[in-house]
Amino acid sequence: MNRKKLDFFFKYLFGGVSLVSVLALGTILLFVLTQGGAPFFLPTAPDIRIVAEGISEITVNDTVYPDHTGFIHIPKNTEKVLLRFAGKDRDRVLAFDVKPKDAPEFTEYDGGTLSNPEKYVYTVTYPGIMPGLSQKVHIIVPEPPYRLTAFLTGLDWRPTYNKVYGILPMIAGTLLVSFGAILLGLPIALLGSLFLAEFMPEKPALIVRSGIEILAGIPSVVYGFFGLMVIVPQVKQMFQAPSGNGLFSASLVLSVMILPTVITIAETSLRAVPSSNREASLSLGASKMQTLWFVVLPHAHSGVIAGIILGISRAVGETMAVILVAGNSSQMPHALTDSVRTLTATIALEMGYAQGRHSEMLFSIGVTLFALILGLNGVILWIRRQTED
Repeated sequence: MNRKKLDFFFKYLFGGVSLVSVLALGTILLFVLTQGGAPFFLPTAPDIRIVAEGISEITVNDTVYPDHTGFIHIPKNTEKVLLRFAGKDRDRVLAFDVKPKDAPEFTEYDGGTLSNPEKYVYTVTYPGIMPGLSQKVHIIVPEPPYRLTAFLTGLDWRPTYNKVYGILPMIAGTLLVSFGAILLGLPIALLGSLFLAEFMPEKPALIVRSGIEILAGIPSVVYGFFGLMVIVPQVKQMFQAPSGNGLFSASLVLSVMILPTVITIAETSLRAVPSSNREASLSLGASKMQTLWFVVLPHAHSGVIAGIILGISRAVGETMAVILVAGNSSQMPHALTDSVRTLTATIALEMGYAQGRHSEMLFSIGVTLFALILGLNGVILWIRRQTED
């Protein structure tokens, strides 16, 4: 094949693959942003919905729904709703008035029992044909748009019954766990990378470097299981606490997890510093440590900061290890042994059964996490620019 034709083929092949990748990533990001932003601008549904349980045929305002299993939507501007269906011993009648932005006012429910199992949901229960087979009519009122300030600053997370979605304790838990991991792990990682790059002989350093790369590939659930079986009992004994699952345990496990990432990237950057810089510093009478701190490390600061950013991103985005050792209580922590829940842990624990507004709020947590990581990385890059100036 002609070389020009081959270059032309690969040029457009790589361009097409890049375009598809960018479009896929953009679509995913747009979907997440749309789902995460919807709860703050739109209600959960445009109208009231009715769900019939244990009822074979139901009539709603003269419209018959035989064997209906999904939602029955009440059209907008409907003021009164009348339901009829066959009961245990006679036909049942259920009537209520629709009030905008308010609970429905029930005018008749013909011997049924009215309950409010959760906010915005009203259930009328009738005895069924057989014991234990009751007939139920669920009236679901649309949830109004949720306030963004209440979402970000709220202290309570009760998505099922009270429909309260406050994530401030989770934001605080995420930041504190990540800050603790960086505080414990970053000095060790920097010193370890300096030792590997400047002091350890080449052959032993190669062995240690390989071991660190293996640690970077270990699944996070393994670190979490190690923390659950080893670190949590030690923390419980050390602090004489009722439970070792908490802020300190999660920070300690995450500090171990970020070590391979930070050490590998920082050590590679340190080794890339030209030998002439070291030799010039030593020739002027500087000691080995002075050369490292004032010549080598500043010269490699871009790579070191990149390693720190990746370490923070992993600490903030970690899920499985934190779930196993953090305790997962949605409360503001006040001590090192207090149970905490992170943003990622909330998504992982609740996405399996969430639906409706609850599911949308989990997407909103994902958007918040994305913004949080961008903000932290932006602060680090700003500090880097300030130090360069």
